[in-house]
Amino acid sequence: MAERFDVLVHGMSESDASKLLLENTLNVQRPADRYFAATRLGLSTTEESFELLLHAVENLSVDELYDRITRRKSIEALGRRKNVRAIPTLVSVLNCTDTEAVINAITSLVRIGWEPLPDDIDLLLSLLNGEVTQIRAVIQAHTRLTIRNSKSQSVIYELCAHESVLVSGAARAYQARIYGRVDLLDPLIPQLADLVAGKRRSAVIDLGDAGDECRLPDLVRAPVSMSLRAKSFFDIVDVNNSIFTSKNHSLLEQLLTDNPQYLNFKAEWHCDMDPAEIERNLSHRDEARQYGAALSLMTIDPKSCLEIVDSMQERLWSDYVTHYYLTCIIGLRKFHQKSDLVRSALSETTPQYTKSRIAAAWACLELELYDQMELIYELSESAFWRPLRWTCQQVLARLIEKQQLDYQH
Repeated sequence: MAERFDVLVHGMSESDASKLLLENTLNVQRPADRYFAATRLGLSTTEESFELLLHAVENLSVDELYDRITRRKSIEALGRRKNVRAIPTLVSVLNCTDTEAVINAITSLVRIGWEPLPDDIDLLLSLLNGEVTQIRAVIQAHTRLTIRNSKSQSVIYELCAHESVLVSGAARAYQARIYGRVDLLDPLIPQLADLVAGKRRSAVIDLGDAGDECRLPDLVRAPVSMSLRAKSFFDIVDVNNSIFTSKNHSLLEQLLTDNPQYLNFKAEWHCDMDPAEIERNLSHRDEARQYGAALSLMTIDPKSCLEIVDSMQERLWSDYVTHYYLTCIIGLRKFHQKSDLVRSALSETTPQYTKSRIAAAWACLELELYDQMELIYELSESAFWRPLRWTCQQVLARLIEKQQLDYQH
């Protein structure tokens, strides 16, 4: 389960989760509660819950549906616990027949900071004969755990020519990050504007893993979710210890303000100015189509844009994708008459709306909403999500500067 949906299990006590985790599915009123229980125990800190998760991974069947899903979620939960004592159990999962469980185990081992021994590396390499998603996870583990191994280098280099971009991109990222072959990243740049959304997203992830700072301008302009681009951006600047350079500061601001006018667009993603067409595109699963609708809202005349914003606000404000784009547009177009929506978005604490809080913070700067400075200060100090924390730090500093200039005049 994506961590932004943790709110779904907060109503479940650790005691209830412990009882549900290993219960026979036939005795559970809502069988899905069993794997919600695994996620809930991933949020716990007690020794008892940790031992229970280990027991679930080691003993649940892969044959019964809810046992299998609960086991996968327990593997995922152990990764979140980041306890090195889970490593032997997770390594044993790499030998099982459930591909999703194997992928979850690899991801959890990476989160814990596993230091694989030579035999472990051989085991990982043996998994390169599996499904595409499993091969990608194995290569990503090599990159993220910075595994230097001559056999890995040779085998993964051959995969740079794999027919699937999920495999070839991950392989190129490994060679670039671990062995300095940044030239191998060149095919990922046109992939950032591929018509297939999944290919664009995988290129963003692979560039983040590769850590080549020269690719940041292309990454920033990719028509892919701001959240995903931000993660890869921070991955790259952290590897290079370059977050504070003026160039990267400007690029990060461009990324987080998320003005669709600065993205690399293809004609297929442009959207007519018709309100119904804009609304359809904003709700499309492909972020490039969403950005196409946002671009139309940036270029349409102010009166028509406000009418569309009003209409969508009334009907779709609770949809977190629409919520985000409308908040962006209000700030970017400096619609002062919509200041209350900005205040509402900034104070929204539901995890799915965290992106909207970034858009709202930038809008506070554009609209000079000084009454929000206290909340922006709190977020600049304590926001869990780094892009939100960084945004609020920048916005607060500039609001203070603006306020001081206003006093002087």
